[in-house]
Amino acid sequence: MTHTDTHQSVMARFDISYAPLAPEHFSGVISLGNKVQGDNYLTQALLADYYAKSFVGDINASWVALNRGKVVGFRLTFAHTQWQFDKWCTPSLWPDMIEHVCYFKCNTVDPAMQGEGIGSELLRKSISCAKAQGADAGLAHIWLASPSNSAFKYFTKNGGQLIKKHANKWRYASIHEGYDCPVCSGYCECEGAEMLLSF
Repeated sequence: MTHTDTHQSVMARFDISYAPLAPEHFSGVISLGNKVQGDNYLTQALLADYYAKSFVGDINASWVALNRGKVVGFRLTFAHTQWQFDKWCTPSLWPDMIEHVCYFKCNTVDPAMQGEGIGSELLRKSISCAKAQGADAGLAHIWLASPSNSAFKYFTKNGGQLIKKHANKWRYASIHEGYDCPVCSGYCECEGAEMLLSF
């Protein structure tokens, strides 16, 4: 079965459609993100900021997956001109030819629909828009504590290369921003994998 056949089969079974992120999706994105990633992972203020960072001109690199109008997946992507490197980024280890890097902030799919290609389709759509914006690669910090390390496996399968592992990637958010990690008791101690996907 080809990718197209698989994608059409999933769409038929779940009635999946895809759309650029828009304000009418915010409540569904926040609800799903906090359900899967932990309480206060997303807030209205954070998502409004992420939405603004998704654009170059009228091209939006963030996408949602909908099942009969309900948000069942999303990928939030910052345009290459809309974010700054921080201590969790190691550009000295990136390939020399990389110049314009977008940021894959997060990807979430409803657990009941994981493994059906929705995350990969969201990634393809974000990459297409990021390329149109002028990016030649995308950076992500992958949650290594995801069930069965599925996030790392998924991003690797789609071409992501491990750059460096960072301890306590989300600890600040858990101490100062109210983030409640779903796997850590107390403050988050999860490790994040800095990964780069060249286009």
